[in-house]
Amino acid sequence: MTALITGASSGIGLAFAEQFAAERHDLVLVARRRDRLEAAAARLQDRHGVRVTVLPADLTEDGIWDRISDELDAQGITVNTLVNNAGFGVHDDVANSSPADLAREVQVNCTALVGLITKLLPGMVERRSGSIINIGSTASFQPVPHMAVYGASKAFVLSFTEALAVELRGTGVRALALCPGATDTEFFDVAGESARTGRSRSAADLVRHGLRALRAGRSSTVHGLDNALVANIVARLLPRRTIAAIAGRATGLPQENQNVSAG
Repeated sequence: MTALITGASSGIGLAFAEQFAAERHDLVLVARRRDRLEAAAARLQDRHGVRVTVLPADLTEDGIWDRISDELDAQGITVNTLVNNAGFGVHDDVANSSPADLAREVQVNCTALVGLITKLLPGMVERRSGSIINIGSTASFQPVPHMAVYGASKAFVLSFTEALAVELRGTGVRALALCPGATDTEFFDVAGESARTGRSRSAADLVRHGLRALRAGRSSTVHGLDNALVANIVARLLPRRTIAAIAGRATGLPQENQNVSAG
């Protein structure tokens, strides 16, 4: 069994790698930072005795999913589990943001995610076995002013994954949208603490929660009871305009407007 994880050099992606390695899965680690990938690969191989393949890749590149798929074929690697974890966020108002940055955000959060799935899913269906985990967010459930494209991209991830899960019924392949709230990763080191809302939880706990939901046959899950309450009840009861205003206050920019990105 082999799991391919994007954004695997730190945070949630690395936590998935550690959990899968502990379960004796071979790994394919994808991220931009080769040095971090190689350090993680060496540690995981030494600790768990699994095969770890490092594929440095920038998911903002057009057609990057073709290059990753070709490399897997060249190395004879069959992927049984795909974790689309890589993410990118711009914390600023749209009017102040670079069009190129927003386009890259959509490319990583949406286009590359779909591209990798369309390359790897047919083989899973043919083998009648496989799993896809797409990392959404509590931002999937409401508009998010000051992070408008990020929130919209995560809404896409949730909707796409839930639809995909229905398409895959009876195929032996499962799809899950895992929606964390604030998680202890490098995201807030880059995006700034003003982007953080709610209580932070560990990446390892998020991974355990996600794998339980996947094995239970869920198509989506929110990590944390408080987050689930807001996403599944409060966000459905209040008017969308009110929810957007509340989210905008929660993610408000500091006095000096910032335009930063986070993976």
